[in-house]
Amino acid sequence: MSDMRVLVTDDYLDKDYFLTADTSSDDAEAKTEKKIKVIKILFCILCILLIGELVVYKYIMPSFSSPKVTVSGQASYTAEEIAKMLVPMNSANWFDFDVNQAVAIISSEAGIDHVSVEKRFPDKILINLEERKPVAVTFVMENGRTSAMQIDKNGVLFPGKNQSAVDVNEVPIVSGLPVEYMSKGMRIPQKYRPLIDQITKISELPQRYFASVSEICVLPKEYGNYELALIPAQSKVKVLTDRALNEDALKYMMVVLDVVNQIGTDVSEVDLRYGSVSYRKR
Repeated sequence: MSDMRVLVTDDYLDKDYFLTADTSSDDAEAKTEKKIKVIKILFCILCILLIGELVVYKYIMPSFSSPKVTVSGQASYTAEEIAKMLVPMNSANWFDFDVNQAVAIISSEAGIDHVSVEKRFPDKILINLEERKPVAVTFVMENGRTSAMQIDKNGVLFPGKNQSAVDVNEVPIVSGLPVEYMSKGMRIPQKYRPLIDQITKISELPQRYFASVSEICVLPKEYGNYELALIPAQSKVKVLTDRALNEDALKYMMVVLDVVNQIGTDVSEVDLRYGSVSYRKR
């Protein structure tokens, strides 16, 4: 009986070894990819949570707290005074703030001409004011007392918040206007508003004409008309003129007063009406 031998070649052993090694390597790579994927998912979740927290603290939470009010454009009013006007609104947060109500409250202030209110997310309230600018000052009986009232370019009467802020060289006194009482937003009678327009135009000129005029007196006439009497600042002479108050009329008045002062006559009144010059002595 002959012996049988099984020969195992090296090629067969090497092939089997490499097959086993490749399978183990694939399993390791799969596990690594799973770990990386899990890490990426966790990182994305953390980023979302972080962004969400940032949104909550920067936008959501401020919206539910007291709004921050910023005021611009004011001259005589302070930001604190405007903010106090809005206290009755009792706005607990930005969402509760009523823009229309805020505009109504601030506009009711006599010295405010125009106001705009804007809500800016998440917690800002932007208020821009335009105050009334006086072009003239008059005197009104109020509660049995004579009070100084300012007049803006539209003829609206309003009390001056700070009388010392009015420049008497720029804002003339207008007396004789038939205003017997005072109410918020009240305007002078229609027929006297052209006079306010004339004063406004003169005030806008580079020359300071009203520095030489201390008072403009309104002299009512029959049939609803009126004339003017100008009281110069540096003279005791009253100047009568018609209702056409303009730059040429003021220049003419100054020339006449210079002539009268040079003559040295005891003149109490100069009449420039009807296209001629006459005067009256004391």
